[in-house]
Amino acid sequence: MLIDTHTHLYLDDFSSEESAVVERAISAGVQKLVFPNVDISTIEPMRKLHDCFPDNIFMAMGLHPTEVDGAWGDTLGVVEKELIKHRNDYIAIGEIGIDLYWDKTYKDQQMEVFSIQVEWANKYNLPIIIHCREGLSEVLEVLKNASSVPTGVFHSFGGTIEDVEAIRSIGDFYFGINGIVTFKNSKLKNVLPAIGADRILLETDSPYLAPVPYRGKRNESSYIVKTAQTVSEALDIPFEKVAELTSENAERLFKLNNNL
Repeated sequence: MLIDTHTHLYLDDFSSEESAVVERAISAGVQKLVFPNVDISTIEPMRKLHDCFPDNIFMAMGLHPTEVDGAWGDTLGVVEKELIKHRNDYIAIGEIGIDLYWDKTYKDQQMEVFSIQVEWANKYNLPIIIHCREGLSEVLEVLKNASSVPTGVFHSFGGTIEDVEAIRSIGDFYFGINGIVTFKNSKLKNVLPAIGADRILLETDSPYLAPVPYRGKRNESSYIVKTAQTVSEALDIPFEKVAELTSENAERLFKLNNNL
């Protein structure tokens, strides 16, 4: 069994074939999938697809950093109401964090929104799914200033050994590994031993970051097998053991067995 701990199969990229994509994942051995929310427009389609596969799909609620703008207060209010109304439906707070890759205009607002959602995690005893792109120092600053540092995962991790050490100096986090690790020029393979199999989660971030040999195409959760194979080679651990360990990590972090 494999677990895709970060996938957005409910987005318009999969319009009209969402169910088929989920079924392909299940057929490929991906028995559980975690859907992190993006903004208020994605709540309904995410919940709709979850309702079709309640034993396979698990949801996280949060506001993505690239969706933070001048009206973030109202948007965050809607997200929080959804979390409160359907508290038992959500296994994590996410996708939340800092993204300064495209635009730094709302950096301060992103940090405030991230801080608020970290406190939601503390309040409801939930892990966090962190989106961090060109913003590691800002993410770590927010976590340092939190009332408590919740457990969680640095999604789509592509950093260095030094980044791993900096993150671990703040808290006990997992690292989401996706198709990036399969890219020809990626140095992430060399970082995996420093992370260790006990803190690796497999993910796709579908529809983005498709692994080789699908790079450049729309990603989907069934492709996670390719990522798992590369992790297996990098750590010199049998594929079956990688599947077992990463699934156990996901179930431990998100308490997935408690939701079946």
